[in-house]
Amino acid sequence: MRLWVVVPAYNEERSIGATLRRLAGQSDPDFTLAVVDNASTDRTAEVVRAFAADRPRPEIRIVTEPQKGTGAAADTGIRHAIAAGATHIARTDADCLPHRDWIAAVKRGFGDGLEMVSGPLRPRTDEFELKLWERRLLPTVVGLAALFGRIRPGNRDPRYLGPYVMMPGCNVAVTADLYERAGGFPRTRIEDVHEDRALVNRVRMLTRAYGLRKDMVVYGSVRRLRAYGLLGTLAWYADHRYRPEQVDIR
Repeated sequence: MRLWVVVPAYNEERSIGATLRRLAGQSDPDFTLAVVDNASTDRTAEVVRAFAADRPRPEIRIVTEPQKGTGAAADTGIRHAIAAGATHIARTDADCLPHRDWIAAVKRGFGDGLEMVSGPLRPRTDEFELKLWERRLLPTVVGLAALFGRIRPGNRDPRYLGPYVMMPGCNVAVTADLYERAGGFPRTRIEDVHEDRALVNRVRMLTRAYGLRKDMVVYGSVRRLRAYGLLGTLAWYADHRYRPEQVDIR
């Protein structure tokens, strides 16, 4: 298995260092990391280069994608990895902290025969001083979004081979073969299309070999939740019924 991790990044000079440290501290260090600089206007690429210069593992490559958009950046990074020989690709985001056993969990999922795998998204506790109810809010939002996804008309079609499963783009892994057969992430902006949902539905047309693993944990930023509020965040994930003027929260 030749595993790559792809991290799209737009103006993340303040956050990406923590993500890189968490990836460099994985219990299984056998992977290559590609950070996709998605038309950043800050020092994101410089931070990544400085980090890579100080550590021999994992190997870190910087890929540039001038077309701004999480879908475009993720697709560019994954296709770069496949062209370089990756057989399996995992994705997280530049404001997330994968659990130190995340890579090991990803490989176990593939070892069990899954072609696409995801896991729990839990709140980061290092960005803000979170109250108890705030710690529970992100899992609640994710759970409600998953429930909405199961009943959403667009996710129900007799051509689908298996049930809808919510797989956040910041915590997902897929085989190179399935990614290419499915057509990959749509090359879109996050405010236009939830590219993770689109990829899941493309995969559902091809196979039932996808699923969730409880041990594949990523800790996600709560900055959007704080900026949008509970109702705004729920509406955002429900087909962008809430569209704020500023989508990129930093």
